[in-house]
Amino acid sequence: MQNYDKTTVNPIPATANDGSLVSVLKTLLFFTLLMITLPIGLYFASKSFFFEASLGYSSNDSYFYAAIVAVLAVHVVLALFVYVAWNEGSHQCREGKQD
Repeated sequence: MQNYDKTTVNPIPATANDGSLVSVLKTLLFFTLLMITLPIGLYFASKSFFFEASLGYSSNDSYFYAAIVAVLAVHVVLALFVYVAWNEGSHQCREGKQD
């Protein structure tokens, strides 16, 4: 039988420190709150103020167009999150290489 060395598995990489973990969690919390509030707020605001009041659409039409605005807002928030997460990861890699 072969004798294998017992090694511990660390779920957090050795390069991650508490500061970067807090930064990642703050970014995640910010985009989570943005994902919840922005589409819902834009849905109701665009429905009542823009489509019904300004453009004079019927209630059924304003539901449809306000939903499109909310879906577009979700896509924008997701794209921004991916962009920020991508740049944050590459920035941390560059800092690790300089040390």
